[in-house]
Amino acid sequence: MKRIAVLPEGSVSHEAIEFLFDGEPLELNHFKLISDVFRAVDSGSVQYSVIPFENTIEGSVSLHMDWLVNEVDIPIQAEWVYPSIQNIIGHGNEFRMHDGSYDFSKITKIMSHPVAIPQCQNFIRQHSPDANLEGVNSTAEAVEIVKKNPGKGWVGIGTKLAARKHGLDIMAERVTDHDNNYTRFVLIGHEPVSIPRKADHVKTSLIVTLPEDAPGALHQVLSAFAWRKLNLTRLESRPTKKRLGSYYFYIDVVETVDSVLLTAAIAEIEALNCQVRVLGSYPCYTYPSPS
Repeated sequence: MKRIAVLPEGSVSHEAIEFLFDGEPLELNHFKLISDVFRAVDSGSVQYSVIPFENTIEGSVSLHMDWLVNEVDIPIQAEWVYPSIQNIIGHGNEFRMHDGSYDFSKITKIMSHPVAIPQCQNFIRQHSPDANLEGVNSTAEAVEIVKKNPGKGWVGIGTKLAARKHGLDIMAERVTDHDNNYTRFVLIGHEPVSIPRKADHVKTSLIVTLPEDAPGALHQVLSAFAWRKLNLTRLESRPTKKRLGSYYFYIDVVETVDSVLLTAAIAEIEALNCQVRVLGSYPCYTYPSPS
């Protein structure tokens, strides 16, 4: 049985890993902090860790990217996409009116993960504009805190799974601003993983650090992919944390790392005195489109 580190029970990460393995028995180790999720696989206490990596609305999860690049050396073994369906969850009796509906103006505090709160701004502005907003480590933790603090007018933004686990009411469903709110997850670990799904394609993730004082270096790097017709699905700069103005480039390529074309492209880039690090070459799985 696979041992996997994941954020708390009831989080979107928890839902996402169950979707990926489609009913396969798993030994899930839940952690409050994403740093502990990374450390669990780095220390060898689990085989894999689930990392939320990018969101349709909020973009890259910078903290998680920095951990993967700067704090650990663990390859990506799989990537998949899962919908982030968020709900308003609380002690419904605190807000219920005579007709059975909820008075959201009574909400004093809304808690969730810092990435989830901005995804629900339309609902918050319309229904609870005066509520305090508080970020916590996960959507599941937000719901747990709300459960432990009845009578204060607090609610959490989280999953139906978290509401069921903590016995709270789903006061409003699907409160995200956009219907296409998806999160990209990666599974990291030191050994390849078997997944009971058919992959849509294979992707390779690279970190490219340009040489100092080399005008046009990025153009030359991109040209190495372009003339070989290699499809880049992501190009993002992040600070190297060594000095101000120093960046590396995170690049996703739809190709296996050992293919002739990508191998040659990497060699050409390295010949430009660029540093190249392979973060992983792995299968990717998309979420099925609504029928």
